[in-house]
Amino acid sequence: MTDTTLAVDARQLTRRFGKFVAVDALDMQVPRGQIFGFLGPNGSGKSTTIRMLTGLLIPTSGSATVLGYDIARESAQIRAHIGYMAQRFALYGELTGRENLEFFGRIYGLSDRDLRRRIDDLADRLSLGPYLDRFASQLSGGWKQRLALAAALLHEPELIFLDEPTAGIDPVARREIWDLLGTFAQAGLTIFVTTHYMDEAERCQRLAYIYLAELLAIGTPRELKALPGITPEGTRRVAVVTQWNRVRAASLFGAEVIALIDANLTSDEIRDELIRSQLPIGEIRDAAPSLEDVFVGLTRMATESRRVVEVV
Repeated sequence: MTDTTLAVDARQLTRRFGKFVAVDALDMQVPRGQIFGFLGPNGSGKSTTIRMLTGLLIPTSGSATVLGYDIARESAQIRAHIGYMAQRFALYGELTGRENLEFFGRIYGLSDRDLRRRIDDLADRLSLGPYLDRFASQLSGGWKQRLALAAALLHEPELIFLDEPTAGIDPVARREIWDLLGTFAQAGLTIFVTTHYMDEAERCQRLAYIYLAELLAIGTPRELKALPGITPEGTRRVAVVTQWNRVRAASLFGAEVIALIDANLTSDEIRDELIRSQLPIGEIRDAAPSLEDVFVGLTRMATESRRVVEVV
C-alpha cells in the first residue's frame, strides 16, 4: 500500500547501462512538504536518479513511486503533477518571458483564464513583472532562473525537481532564490533539489548523499553531522587561528581554521604549542563539523572501505 505521507518512495532502485551501474539499489524516502537535498559529486548518479523519478528513464530493477504513482507504469500521471527545472537554462531566448510562460502553460493544458491568473500570481511572487516583456536571452542569470522557476510552477505541481538551480549565479541572487523556495515549501510544495553549495544544503530539512552510484547516508543535517567517523574516535574538532604540525585535517572559515586534532590535546596545550611556534593565536574553542566535513568524510570512508552508512 502506498504511503500517502511520502512524495518519493524508492526501493532498491537500480539503473545499469550495459555493465556500468549508474544507480545501485537506492532506498530513499522523501516526505511531502519538505525541502530535500540530493547531494553528491558529478557523475555520482544524481541525474540518472532524477530521470527515473520523473518517468523519463525506466529502472533496470527495483521500484519507486512519486506522489503515489509508479514510475514504470504511470509516468504520464507523474509528469502532470511535478515540475522540473534544469541546471542549464531551458527556456527560449528568442521569446519574451511572458511568451515563454504562455508556451509552457499551454503545454500543461491550462486554459487562457487560468494561464493569465498563474502568470500574474507568479510574476508577483517572484518579482518578475518588470522582466516579462524582455527577451529571455537578455535576462541576467538570476532572473533567468526565476523565469525558469515560474515555468516549472505554472501548473501548480505538488512536487518540483530542481537540478542545481543556483549554479553560476551571484550570492545575492542565490539567497533570494532560496528565500523563495522556503516560502513555497511553507505553502506545502515538496522540493527535491541538487546542489554543490553546503550553505544551501544546510537549508534542507533532509539530505541524501550519493557517491559512485551508492547512497552513503540519508537524514537531517544534524543527524549526518553526528554520524560515526565524521569526527573519528580519539579526535576533537577545534577552531583556531592558524595551522601547525599537530593538525590532522583543517579547513579555513573566514579568520578561523577548523582543525581536527587528537582528543587528548587540551586547549591550554594547543595554546602553549602555538605560542612556542611563535604563531599568532586568538580564541580556541570546540567546533561542530560542517556539512562539508560530513561529505568529505563520507567520501573518504566510502573510498577506503566501500561501506554504506545509514541513518536509521
